[in-house]
Amino acid sequence: MVLRNPFVTVIVTGVPGVGKTTVLGKVAEMLESRGKRFLVVNFGDYMFSEASREGWVRHRDEMRHLPLRRQLQLQEMAARAIRIEGEKRLGEEGVLLVDTHAVIKTSTGFWPGLPENVVKELRPDSIVLVEAPPEVIHERQMRDRGRVRSDIGGVEGIRELLSFARSAAMASATLVAASVYIVENVEGRPEEAAARIVELIERLR
Repeated sequence: MVLRNPFVTVIVTGVPGVGKTTVLGKVAEMLESRGKRFLVVNFGDYMFSEASREGWVRHRDEMRHLPLRRQLQLQEMAARAIRIEGEKRLGEEGVLLVDTHAVIKTSTGFWPGLPENVVKELRPDSIVLVEAPPEVIHERQMRDRGRVRSDIGGVEGIRELLSFARSAAMASATLVAASVYIVENVEGRPEEAAARIVELIERLR
């Protein structure tokens, strides 16, 4: 039996610098204007909160370099907390949007952001990949001086990460019979990507 939450659950992923958080902000504006009940959560915020409390990291980008077993522990804790929060705040007509990554580049290799224990806890209806050309993503990363992303590896590193992200998203979706939905975030027009995600949500009901 495939488990689903009573509310629509969409996991929105993208490589660092693609602009998914900006797109999600536009999605929130559109859903609010339509009077929809929704909740947007950042998976990394939940992980960082737990890691900071334990004294394991001081900056959220340090989480990529924690031992994998510790990252797995943090992931599962975050997924459970997010699902419980959704159950408390959303009814059957609500929408849960989870901002996260399908794949993470770590000091020990590429690591799935949605392994089996996490994706089965979140129970998504769809996994969205927000994408853009590698050159555009690299330019955005260079402008975002508040984040430490030098280990991503330039344009070619981003291209590789995009490829891994598609594979990882499909593998995760297969575990819970979710769809994989690709959206391009065109430079300067995040509202277009947001509109496509809102259309997806309507079709998932």
